[in-house]
Amino acid sequence: MIRDIKTIEDVNWAGGSGFKFYRLGEVIFNENGSLREGISFDALASHIWYGDTRQSLQQSAKSPLLGVHNGVAYYLLYNGILGDKRPNGGNVLTSKVLSILPLHPEDPENGKKVIYGETSRMGEARLKSENIIFKQIPYDVKGR
Repeated sequence: MIRDIKTIEDVNWAGGSGFKFYRLGEVIFNENGSLREGISFDALASHIWYGDTRQSLQQSAKSPLLGVHNGVAYYLLYNGILGDKRPNGGNVLTSKVLSILPLHPEDPENGKKVIYGETSRMGEARLKSENIIFKQIPYDVKGR
């Protein structure tokens, strides 16, 4: 079946058009849907921030504190962001790591925090008393 070809006059087009240019970032997930090995801190931070806030990350300097959104401070402990890749170091939430995490001026002293990391050595009662929701990488990082 051949359809009639429409002209500009047929559809009353008044002109104007445009396009959007997107710069794609690193691939986050592998073909199995798991986090890709070797993903950079910046790429994972941007993905987590967008996934939780639906906004693009506006971080000028690398920091475990990604920002505060709707009164919740978001942190990412990954890829040695605190300078230590050992299991008991900066990728694992411990009391010591918690004590050195930067605070945001909008974040109240015991404000709600979402912290992504390899694992947490803090018990559920302590996390609750500190108003922390801990999310484990890679299991709690979602594709959508």
